[in-house]
Amino acid sequence: MNVPGIRPRLRIAAVLMSLPLLALTACGGDTSGTAPAGAPASPAPTDDPVAAVRKVDSAAALLPADVRKAGTLRVGSSIGFPPGAYYPNGTDKAPAGQDIDLADAVAKVLGVGLERQDASFETILPALGSGKYDVGTGNFGVTTERLRTVDFVTYINDGQGFAVKKGNTALKSKITDLTRLCGLTIGTGAGTTFEATLTAQKGVCAEAGKKPYDVKVYSENAATLTALQQGRIDVIMSTINGLRYQAAQPASQTTFLGEFHRLDVGFAFKKGSPLTKAFQAAVNELIKDGTYARILKKWGTSASAIETSRINPPEHEHE
Repeated sequence: MNVPGIRPRLRIAAVLMSLPLLALTACGGDTSGTAPAGAPASPAPTDDPVAAVRKVDSAAALLPADVRKAGTLRVGSSIGFPPGAYYPNGTDKAPAGQDIDLADAVAKVLGVGLERQDASFETILPALGSGKYDVGTGNFGVTTERLRTVDFVTYINDGQGFAVKKGNTALKSKITDLTRLCGLTIGTGAGTTFEATLTAQKGVCAEAGKKPYDVKVYSENAATLTALQQGRIDVIMSTINGLRYQAAQPASQTTFLGEFHRLDVGFAFKKGSPLTKAFQAAVNELIKDGTYARILKKWGTSASAIETSRINPPEHEHE
């Protein structure tokens, strides 16, 4: 995409993470939040494309012998928001979402079980290095900075976008240039790629002779959307798929303003992990047999499909 005023080699340092989707459900870890009064639950789709997945010996053979013998992988999982991963029936019930289905399907291809542990997103990547988890999930974007310390196996293409309150008159079309935000207040999550992008480009408004934009960061899921609904911020910056899903929920009263910057999203591993080739083979098996397409269709994310899984692809440039 054409992004005037954005440095072409902009690198984003923080982990990709979505902001609140009306806090449609209670969420775990640091992403917990209380839904606004009257907010509906978001029931999970009932179809189960993972049920028919079977072990593929050629992919399973790529696992280290000790993993095959143990038969289990420890997953640090950030459960927070649909369509990625959330609790449709409360935190005492099983989570659901695109990331949950894809991880479960990969595990079935590899013939192993998953020991899923809820964790706040910012704690997962460091814990991979310490050996606490074998793999991390949480809509982790592949960035140049992260590739220095973490390995990724990609499974979807998501990224950064914007949304406003329905009826907003200041912003009505896709934002391709951050100078469109000058003079406005943007809500985003602390420690995210969104905050990093907005901070790195804070000077674009002054360069254009315009009033700077203001950035407010939030640590709880419900807080950002509530701030938007109450007029304390003008726009939300978050994930493409998350904001698109949010805008489809009538109670959210938001309008999605389109894509800003695409990022590959992947399973995360400690640097040098022997698990990456097995996970890549498993994702590609799911793509080949059609399970992958059915999972994305179930969660409404087909537009973010990838053609093949890659290990440690370079971060997307702004186009």
